Amino acid sequence: MAAEYIQGNVVDVKNSIIYAGTLEIVEGKIASITKDSNTYDKFIIPGFIDAHVHIESSLLTPVEFARLAVVHGTVAALSDPHEIANVLGLRGIDYMVESGGAAAFKFYFGAPSCVPATAFETSGAVIDTAEIEQLLKAGHIKYLSEVMNYPGVLNDNPVVLYKISLAKKYAKVVDGHAPGLRGLNCEKYIKAGISTDHECVTIEEAIDKLSFGMKIIIREGSSARNLDTLAPLIRDHYEDIMLCSDDKLPDELISGHINDMVKRLFRAGYDKMNVLRAACVNPVLHYNLDVGLLQVGDPADFLIVDDLDNLNVLKTFIDGEVVAQGGVSMIPRRAGVVINNFNAGRKEPGDFFFPYRRGKLKVIEAIEGQLFTNLLYYDVKTLGSVVGSGGAGVAGSAAAERDVVSDVERDILKLAVVNRYCDVPPAVGFVKGFGLRRGAIAASVAHDSHNIVAVGATNEAICQAVNLVIEHRGGLVVVDGGTSGVLPLPIAGLMTDLDGFEAASAYASIDRLAKGLGTGLTVPFMTLSFMSLLVIPRLKLSDKGLFDVDSFEFTDAYIA
Repeated sequence: MAAEYIQGNVVDVKNSIIYAGTLEIVEGKIASITKDSNTYDKFIIPGFIDAHVHIESSLLTPVEFARLAVVHGTVAALSDPHEIANVLGLRGIDYMVESGGAAAFKFYFGAPSCVPATAFETSGAVIDTAEIEQLLKAGHIKYLSEVMNYPGVLNDNPVVLYKISLAKKYAKVVDGHAPGLRGLNCEKYIKAGISTDHECVTIEEAIDKLSFGMKIIIREGSSARNLDTLAPLIRDHYEDIMLCSDDKLPDELISGHINDMVKRLFRAGYDKMNVLRAACVNPVLHYNLDVGLLQVGDPADFLIVDDLDNLNVLKTFIDGEVVAQGGVSMIPRRAGVVINNFNAGRKEPGDFFFPYRRGKLKVIEAIEGQLFTNLLYYDVKTLGSVVGSGGAGVAGSAAAERDVVSDVERDILKLAVVNRYCDVPPAVGFVKGFGLRRGAIAASVAHDSHNIVAVGATNEAICQAVNLVIEHRGGLVVVDGGTSGVLPLPIAGLMTDLDGFEAASAYASIDRLAKGLGTGLTVPFMTLSFMSLLVIPRLKLSDKGLFDVDSFEFTDAYIA
């Protein structure tokens, strides 16, 4: 194969130097680098790496994610496939690996450590220790994915510790997930062998974890945004910092990816080499990736950018191949194969009845830009007429109860989680922070088990939204009186089979409809998806009931 020559100012981040030079590319690798004294108006830098992402949360298949990401200079991603694994088990992981392999992009998948994430919800699959070992033995599985069951580590749960020991056995690193963990508990969690955390929301928490030897992955996703808070870590701890998106919606992915984080850090005045080390080099070293770092013999993975201020990506190379140029992706479209696991039956408005009792109601508070929620207490609002325990109107019956309903004026809305794997009654609770004035939104993206989650102003609207999700066997839904909108997600109820650019447009449209109901949330669907995530404090709702994450147990909806 004939050699290709690329000239420019070579930004050798690994050795913290910049020099004019020429790369010789032969068979996808850097055969030589020749320094010279020429003046060039472009820079050659290593490609960006997303150090922790759930591809499914982009609503895109891996190949479509790659098509959008390479335009922004992303050449690789550490992808935890536990979203689809919770729906389809090993079959789902195989799907992600196959789809990712069809793209000229470097996907590195982990073995999901928590499927299901907890025993307090219904998932579509279970991945046991034998299957974890099967995955970790495979060469294409790079690490044990985030150990969300941090109480299991702290309480010496033998199954959790055995999974960690398997990762050590096969020389695979272990990713962490320990929001808010500090002090001696933090030290114990890290000493178990867990090497990273992407859940820090304060500098103090991050420094605590760094002091015990953990590496911190700064997250700036579509829902959780921690870059501004944690950016100062780049100054003194740049060798132990990586960057990630965690969850990135398609309309935002069209606009930018890790490159946006890098540009913001540059504009804030942080040392450029330190920032690029976090964005490009540290993930390669920590996870032992075969991603090039502009060294002789490395894979030819790099970017050509206009300068180190604007950082406009002119070309993206992966293994010597141009995969994006001038803002256009060169990765070909590949339609996604549809696989799913959906068995819920239609619901009736009475299924969302919530019985009145004396006492204050426990209400989840959704917080803009965070996965954490708060616990609030409110008096309840009930219907004037009585409603039977089965939901049907039975005025005059001795067994009749009052239905607690959404209080739109105080923004206390009814929240429901509906089991999508078997036909059982929904779990119902209440949430503040969505601000809907009417209608409802619902989705089959509901971390981590991905049941159906819905929030709305009335039982009827919630029911209509849930039934539309069921009818499409997955999707994002908005109901507004007699009108509705649906973005179908036929692949595991998580991903669309649309082209990535079409998906971004379709998502933006359904997002506008949701915001038309009155919500002020930046990403209402993604915020909704985390209302059932039982491993992030403080109060959440699973398909089995209201859950107190602090005590890690179900809790009564009322307090006397």
